[in-house]
Amino acid sequence: MNYRIAIVHDYLNQMGGAERVVGVMHKLFPDAPIYTTIVDREKLLPELRTADIRTTWMQHIPNILRDFKLYFWLYPFAVRSIDLKGYDIIVSSSSAYAKGVRKPGNAIHLCYCHSPMRFAWNFDGYIENVNVSKTRRTIAKWLTFPLRLWDKANSKQVDRLIANSSVVKGRISKFYGLDSAVIYPPVEIDRFSVSKDGPKDYFLVVSRLVSYKKIDIAVEACTRLGLKLLIVGDGDDRKRLEGLSGSNVQFLGRRSDEEVTGYMQHCRALLFPGLEDFGITPLEANACGRPVIAFQAGGALDTIKADVNGMFFKEQTTESLMEALREFESKKWDTGLIRGHAESFNERYFIERLLSSLQSAIGPLGSSLQHYGVEAGAHASS
Repeated sequence: MNYRIAIVHDYLNQMGGAERVVGVMHKLFPDAPIYTTIVDREKLLPELRTADIRTTWMQHIPNILRDFKLYFWLYPFAVRSIDLKGYDIIVSSSSAYAKGVRKPGNAIHLCYCHSPMRFAWNFDGYIENVNVSKTRRTIAKWLTFPLRLWDKANSKQVDRLIANSSVVKGRISKFYGLDSAVIYPPVEIDRFSVSKDGPKDYFLVVSRLVSYKKIDIAVEACTRLGLKLLIVGDGDDRKRLEGLSGSNVQFLGRRSDEEVTGYMQHCRALLFPGLEDFGITPLEANACGRPVIAFQAGGALDTIKADVNGMFFKEQTTESLMEALREFESKKWDTGLIRGHAESFNERYFIERLLSSLQSAIGPLGSSLQHYGVEAGAHASS
């Protein structure tokens, strides 16, 4: 049986772990159109550039790609306007709104949840250091209350709810009162390799430069210790971070995948100071044979084994990271063990678990979904 499948994602205006998950979903179901609220085609991952991406009316709002955060109260209306009539299966990738899409008839909706809405359930942390007036901030915070109700109600309409980590499973239980399975996001292990040249003299950060990522902790720790730090990525917080950094910290901006791999292969360690829902970047560094120094919370608890593929710092402070960096100097690392750990999070594991979950939701008629590379079937008509 050829199922008519639609993929739904919140918004495609950045290149991050959630977007890489959408890329794998597209690889798995190449004929399935991808519905999303807005898209910035200049920032699409290579694997999504030829995909059939369909946006909503929000795409036409002036300066939407620049000011997308300020319109968070409009996204529920945009998502609900998406017409999915004629589809049998909906696979959503959601850290915000996509799980609220209208489900037609007897369709099955599987939602891969990166996190419950960060800005609705943790507004102060999300908006921290964002340049917006006090009045707009206050209005935005009040609007999060109905948004929470909308989010919780929509979560109960999903047929299969998948969490991307143990910490997200906990949030789903806390905020939605629902249970969920855990399927770790896919890591493109084969895209990375261990360099024979070994590490150079720098630590590395690879991240979007937004306040909740807590890159300031890495900047201040390395500045105070005089350690060389390279930062790959860009974002709204860059100017502030540059003001905190010493001459030993270099901001490299966005780089190609090939360049990022090179930086990972030769770093002393990747620094991961944020509280992430999962965090694919540490595993990518591990796939290059390099260890990670991570804040001991969130998704890092699922991916980091102390003294195997990395180490933790206990408090999300500059001083705690400085202590870990000093301790790092006495550690020795086995690149083979680090690489082997990363391979347990490979893409095939994700695909097999996702298809198994779909099979469970659909029943006997879904047996064709058991095969990797299954075709999505023809596009549904309106």
